[in-house]
Amino acid sequence: MTVPPAPRDDHGHRDSWFRRVRDRVGDMVAHDHDHSSSSGQLLDSGAEAIRATKVSLVGLGVTALVQAVIFLFSGSVALLSDTLHNLADALTAIPLWIAFAVGRRLPTRRYMYGFNRAEDVAGLVIVVAIGASATLVIWESVRRLAEPRLMDHIPWVIAAGLVGGLGNELVARYRIMVGRDIGSEALVVDGNHARADALTSLAVVAAGVGAAFDVAWIDPVAGLVVAAAILWILVRSARRVARRILDGIEPDIVDDVESTIGGVAGVLAISDVRVRWHGHQLRIAASIAVDAELTVREGHETAHQVEDALHRHFSVPVTAMVHVYPHEAAKAPTDR
Repeated sequence: MTVPPAPRDDHGHRDSWFRRVRDRVGDMVAHDHDHSSSSGQLLDSGAEAIRATKVSLVGLGVTALVQAVIFLFSGSVALLSDTLHNLADALTAIPLWIAFAVGRRLPTRRYMYGFNRAEDVAGLVIVVAIGASATLVIWESVRRLAEPRLMDHIPWVIAAGLVGGLGNELVARYRIMVGRDIGSEALVVDGNHARADALTSLAVVAAGVGAAFDVAWIDPVAGLVVAAAILWILVRSARRVARRILDGIEPDIVDDVESTIGGVAGVLAISDVRVRWHGHQLRIAASIAVDAELTVREGHETAHQVEDALHRHFSVPVTAMVHVYPHEAAKAPTDR
């Protein structure tokens, strides 16, 4: 995931209609965040993330409730799987909510780097939830293949599938947009989970059309197709979460860090660059070479300018540690 210099939507617009609707809905659900910003950076990204979990929890909860009522009348296994996915997807907002709340706690003597890693733990919970959903869908689909049955209230089933697809896609776009804005991989993964459920809803529509033509096997086959899509999302999401846990970083972010530091006046060379994610925060360490004739105060001021440049460049919270050494040295010291 690439962190842009300033938040943009999927089409590159800084202030899209979807972003405006997102903020309007979020304002009605949550009131504990700071609207102010500086240079495109979110000042309280934890509050923004909590707001996103509240909005998505309500949206998917309502979608799942409507579909559950229709399932009781129709008996569609494809609709059942879609309803369960929506419910599970809504519930995954709870561990995320807890993780974001914990991440806002101040560092302690025992946890001196803070608690932002709680997001990565929540990401693991989401991956497990995706796997459990796929297992349940496969089980129900195979059982329905052995005992085929046509669904009832077909028009309502198709309508429920369309509602589920729309609701999931809106929630997916919202989660992914906020996740990218604040650099939260867990929120992006949860958004991909919602997008997988949107595909599930389209399978429900296909099952309803098949039932209209008295073809009972389309329903369980649609469930298996959905399971395959969820497994694909599972593998993709597991890789993303594992990369965060192992301190993996996108190379283009490192390029951005190096180019930003190199563009600061007075920086003559850069070495020993280290970048990693800490929840949805970037932690950056680097050594910079400055003119050997500078005073300690002047070198310290250059380091501050580097930190300010990094804060302005990235749209996520940044913690930077900059080591200054004289340019006449053969190389940057590696011992801390």
